[in-house]
Amino acid sequence: MTPRFEALATASKRELHPPKEGKPISASKNFGLHVFNRGVMEKMLPKEVYRNVLNAVAGKERLKPEFSDSIAVAMKDWAMSLGATHYTHWFQPLTGASAEKHDAFIDWHTTDEVIEKFSGKQLIQGEPDASSFPSGGLRSTYEARGYTGWDPSSPVFVWKAGNGITLCIPSVFFSWTGDVLDSKIPLLRSEKKMNDAVLRMLRFTGLEASHIFSTVGLEQEYFVIDRALRDLRPDLLLAGRTVFGAPSPKGQELQDHYFGAVKERVLSYMHDFEQQAWKLGIPVKTRHNEVAPAQHEVAPVVEKASVAIDHNIQLMELMRKVALKHNLACLLHEKPFDELNGSGKHCNWSLATDTGINLLNPTDTPENQLHFLLLLTAILHAVNKHALLLRASVGSASNDCRLGGHEAPPAIISVYLGEALESLLTNLEEKGFHPSSAGSAGYDFGLHMIPDLDKDNTDRNRTSPFAFTGQKFEFRAVGSSQNPALAVTVLNTIVAESVNEMMDEIEQKLGGSKPDSLESLMQAVIPVIQKSLKESKGVRFSGDNYSSEWVEEAQKRNLPNVKTSIRAYRAIASDSTIQAFEGILNRHELESRYEIFAENYAFTVHIEATLMVDMFRTQILPAAMRQQKDFAKSISQYADIMGGSDDLKNQKKALQDLSRTIEKAMVLCEELEKIASDTSQLESRDRAENYCDLVIPKGEKLREQVDKLETMMEDALWPLPKYRELLFLV
Repeated sequence: MTPRFEALATASKRELHPPKEGKPISASKNFGLHVFNRGVMEKMLPKEVYRNVLNAVAGKERLKPEFSDSIAVAMKDWAMSLGATHYTHWFQPLTGASAEKHDAFIDWHTTDEVIEKFSGKQLIQGEPDASSFPSGGLRSTYEARGYTGWDPSSPVFVWKAGNGITLCIPSVFFSWTGDVLDSKIPLLRSEKKMNDAVLRMLRFTGLEASHIFSTVGLEQEYFVIDRALRDLRPDLLLAGRTVFGAPSPKGQELQDHYFGAVKERVLSYMHDFEQQAWKLGIPVKTRHNEVAPAQHEVAPVVEKASVAIDHNIQLMELMRKVALKHNLACLLHEKPFDELNGSGKHCNWSLATDTGINLLNPTDTPENQLHFLLLLTAILHAVNKHALLLRASVGSASNDCRLGGHEAPPAIISVYLGEALESLLTNLEEKGFHPSSAGSAGYDFGLHMIPDLDKDNTDRNRTSPFAFTGQKFEFRAVGSSQNPALAVTVLNTIVAESVNEMMDEIEQKLGGSKPDSLESLMQAVIPVIQKSLKESKGVRFSGDNYSSEWVEEAQKRNLPNVKTSIRAYRAIASDSTIQAFEGILNRHELESRYEIFAENYAFTVHIEATLMVDMFRTQILPAAMRQQKDFAKSISQYADIMGGSDDLKNQKKALQDLSRTIEKAMVLCEELEKIASDTSQLESRDRAENYCDLVIPKGEKLREQVDKLETMMEDALWPLPKYRELLFLV
């Protein structure tokens, strides 16, 4: 039996992972058991220390150095009570993943005896080697020193893996020179910039608040396949996606998988990682089947952006880890399977006050409608001005496989507001501000057993990359495998810039003084809103973003349509970005991101090209040659028996088609190898652009021939698990 058929036999006999004895523990009882949360701190810390930590979490004051040892001892004792033996500063370098270095809680007690010890100094700052992390030219290889610093705004947690338990301390990461080497510092700085800008606005409009922060809910899409089948695919193991693979006879065309009944094996897996997520304080709430077979989604309750992003990174790692226990593989790549829907991480973004008000929730009072309109106008202006930067913030070689297909937003960044808001803004541009109260609508189907059903003020547009969905904007272009910190940092930063620009104009109209009445405020605010709305009108679009007509219309509106991330990355170091990012990242730090992203793009494509060459030559070509040999032998033997081959026309044609396809694939494989090799010698930006322009198209041509071979060959000879097996045998 071949390895493929052995794996198929194994996968077909899988049983559900044995359930644990007893009833499942409810989410509320499980929630935060593995988090050093407020309840734990209140019990274990002196009151003065506890208040200081809470104020540090809220950004009101710094941690007092004299309290650090007390906090560290409490953390250690709590973690050890759960079985922890080590601690780590858990941080987010510019690799797109998290990083950690583990140290045991030990120190010398005597010359031959150790004790468990953890000091305030060890808690607050660590020193991992920074030389091997991406720096984009900010640091030379020999300049190795880098630091991690505890971020109290994100919950400390314990992580169980293998037979060990580790205390994880969310941290920032920076170089000896103070250069920012992570995703967390820019995010926290963007939050501060947004806070300052919006509070400045609220002081004029009269809403009481002392702190503003962005909130995020991240809808995580993913595929789940059998682990044994995944392990036979070098491309899934090393690249996260299939570089070869003919479509299954059945795909997603019946749309029967979407929101369908979840298979028991997958549901068991979902339940398992949800239970563990709740213990880590991750508020996962929704689970369902997605459009493509074997595709699913998990979504949490909305929370503070910086915490939500940390939780998303933890959740992705948890999903991968738990899948292995169920003999499954969790695929987070944006496009694991060709010609099927890819996966995104829809980022539901809004702004909130410390008093519990969602600033993107339009209300019935004129004052709050004014707050909403100011922010809405600033957001539209920001997206219009920095559309290419937003495109860059979701850029990657893997997300390029997804964006622009009829399953994901196009590369053209536009905003959908819905009929009600579009009408409101059009009237505002033309007639000025008239506070309105939208009456509640509902549905009546004439069936008494159906309860009253409400109708939202606006429909939803699933084709829009940036859509208003009632009380938030949904940034749908974020890729499923990405750290969403960059996208949220960009959103916070560009909106803060727009708010400040609008407030500069408003304050100038008011002569620097606070308005003495709502009427005088309106007289200053409305012209500024009208001007900004007219400038950004081109970015508003309510139609089908997938249509060819929209591409033509977007071109008329001068909206950028950059289909490849490597071209979008140029916006990261543009003058407008440098100006917007003042106080968040400097010119050199932004240029380093450009270099890092370009290098990552190049490496990703190079790995995939090398995989294609290796898989074709060592797995597919030998199998195809055996098929060719069997064909030729069969035809030859039959011709000898029959005394001629005139009646073997179709069989000979099948052999010729197979042989020609093999030959085309061999030629393309050689060409791909040479182009990839030549491209690898170029400088980073040129290298990435050549991989985009030359290597990817050549790889697509090779794939076309290999996928054709798959449909021509005897099933028993094909060495790789096929789409029909990967997608449906779960």
